[in-house]
Amino acid sequence: MLAAQNLPSVILLVLLKLAHGQYEHLGYPPGYPDPEQEHYTAPELAPDTPRIQLRLAGDKRKHNEGRVEVFYNGEWGTVCDDDFTIHAAQVVCRELGYVEAISWSPSSKYGKGQGPIWFDNLHCTGKEKTLALCPSNGIGVSDCKHSEDVGVVCSDKRIPGFKFINTLANHVENLDIQVEDVRIRAILSSYRKRIPVTEGYVEVKDGGKWKQICNEEWSQFNSRVICGMFGFPGERKYNARVYKMFARRRKPQYWDFSVNCTGNEAHLSSCKLGQATSPKSNGTCTGGLPVVVSCVPGRAFAPTPMAGFRKAFRQEQPLVRLRGGAIVGEGRVEVLKNGEWGTICDDNWNLLSATVVCRELGFGTAIEALSGGRLGQGMGPVHMNEVQCSGFEKSITECFFNKEALGCSHEEDAAVRCNVPAMGFQERLRLSGGRNPYEGRVEVLVERNGSLVWGTVCSEGWGTMEAMVVCRQLGLGFASNAFQETWYWPGAVGADAVAMSGVRCSGTEMSLSHCLHHGDHLNCPRGGGRHSAGVSCSETAPDLVLNPQVVEQTTYMEDRPMFMLQCAYEENCLSSTSSQVPANTYRRLLRFSSQIHNNGHSDFRPKASRESWVWHDCHRHYHSMEVFTLYDLFSLNGTKVAEGHKASFCLEDSECDEGIEKRYECANFGEQGITVGCWDTYRHDIDCQWVDITDVKPGDYIFQIVINPNYEVPESDYTNNIVKCRCRYDGHRVWMYSCHNGGSLSAETEQTFPGLLNNQVTHR
Repeated sequence: MLAAQNLPSVILLVLLKLAHGQYEHLGYPPGYPDPEQEHYTAPELAPDTPRIQLRLAGDKRKHNEGRVEVFYNGEWGTVCDDDFTIHAAQVVCRELGYVEAISWSPSSKYGKGQGPIWFDNLHCTGKEKTLALCPSNGIGVSDCKHSEDVGVVCSDKRIPGFKFINTLANHVENLDIQVEDVRIRAILSSYRKRIPVTEGYVEVKDGGKWKQICNEEWSQFNSRVICGMFGFPGERKYNARVYKMFARRRKPQYWDFSVNCTGNEAHLSSCKLGQATSPKSNGTCTGGLPVVVSCVPGRAFAPTPMAGFRKAFRQEQPLVRLRGGAIVGEGRVEVLKNGEWGTICDDNWNLLSATVVCRELGFGTAIEALSGGRLGQGMGPVHMNEVQCSGFEKSITECFFNKEALGCSHEEDAAVRCNVPAMGFQERLRLSGGRNPYEGRVEVLVERNGSLVWGTVCSEGWGTMEAMVVCRQLGLGFASNAFQETWYWPGAVGADAVAMSGVRCSGTEMSLSHCLHHGDHLNCPRGGGRHSAGVSCSETAPDLVLNPQVVEQTTYMEDRPMFMLQCAYEENCLSSTSSQVPANTYRRLLRFSSQIHNNGHSDFRPKASRESWVWHDCHRHYHSMEVFTLYDLFSLNGTKVAEGHKASFCLEDSECDEGIEKRYECANFGEQGITVGCWDTYRHDIDCQWVDITDVKPGDYIFQIVINPNYEVPESDYTNNIVKCRCRYDGHRVWMYSCHNGGSLSAETEQTFPGLLNNQVTHR
């Protein structure tokens, strides 16, 4: 009877756990508790257990991955992939201080190692305290070659309380640094209030305790690596006298080891341990001071006395840029050569080269070097291949590379994720009431009457660009939807009042507070509560790109009688003068085809659901987007002389790349959209696929096409939604030439083309 009474509560507990686990793979943003983790306890090994040390080496693309190398008997060697499993990878990662293993790779993915192959035919359960305790052929007994060297990818998270234990005291210079955490702790009052923290003690967390490092053997190279880890491109000198006075007043607690970096490492874990330090009895080290670093922030993050921080992120280096990334400091790497932007092929792409790009753009070291077009595929040429950097170059263009990119396609475009300074933006914004961490009502933290309070954002004018900034600020990827009503998401109690109104973003801002808004003078007639702004975010987004060559190759002119243009006239596809002419007159049409590719990582779907599509009886089809493309003809001084527009008659997959199946077809009221890797072709011979140039005089013009002009559907990159061409019209014939995508040419070349420089907000 008692068991039956407890049954509902047991079922409820199980359901709660299932609901919690449903979104576990997404990670948990601030405000959502992480799953509890065990606390680290140092392994107690039997006296006869072989003493080994591990490291991750080779051609890394993240600091927490690499070829598994074992130090034994005074020599580094590798591990064979025979019988290796995720359980063995788990033992490796745990021994290195990571929470768990993510994956493992056979066949020397991270390059061939050197020296002995210490382990072969490992049979681990995953519970062993050290790899040396896993059953194997025996240390050094192997029939493998280095082409079979195994690699692992470990989780980003470190084991709480992890303590480095050196079992090989005589070989400390061969070992990599393994600590739980690292930080720069601001000491001087002038730096404690400053965001980001750029100067202070370097402290390592070992065994759950924060400790300073003795500056006896500290070098500028060490400072360079530490600054890079925290998002800063460089380091500078500091006033040592002030820190000497501070160290006398407060007794430091020193770590047992020194640090030995070469300066091109992306992370402290890739640096070698220096010699063990022996603090004096009075608690000081031989050098007498804890290590201090002073870092130089990139311009986008540098505080200024008056304006605080730069209001929007801007690329600093005109020869290199990032495109297609969801958050600041990540994106596909593009370089400018001969006035044209192009990509880098991912052959040999690694952390060293990625770090050069990151520092060049005013960020720190690279978190990850991405390959395989992971952050979207570019357009245009592939400028660089097989890039090899030392890590000290000022620009990626100074590195050795192969100019030939034969065999490289945009499916191999290289990308980066960079360390950026901790600006604290995430703490001032939250999503509340959503079904998962990636959606909800937007709530901001503002100062009211001397105290910080949470409130909502007025939804008047709230759109895709504002939602994009919210998702970026929270590190949740791209916006997938912007909501002007959120009654279905009950937000935090007491946060219903409007705290921000009149928000207008360009889409490049790092924080919602950097967008234009009303400040303290709130004005929101609709009020907060159910009418508050909301968003949903996604890790991926579509990216529509027009093919400029198709426009150039298919352009022609047609004279068409008005009586054959009745449907087009009803849909406003003709110039205004067409309403004043008889039916037997002709209109002169500039016709062309549009081929629209989806180069992103999710399908492009119309914002409106199928039941709200508009039926157009004349053309006998549905419009899922009332304005899908704009066509404009400009004079050379930038004056618009003719225009056209096109609703999405039908968004469907006309053709797809090899191996990709079509998903969208308009026939029989089917679903509309463009699949990733597919394209939709609007042929030159369909209605409204033109500009009415009846009233245009002969001359030279600029022709421009913009897709998704009102940003109805979120994309990873709007700058490439535009195509511009030179156009010559002599009254009888028309020529279209020099067609290119927006943002594909240098700024100097682009300025010779009037109209929109790229598809950024200009009309709101």
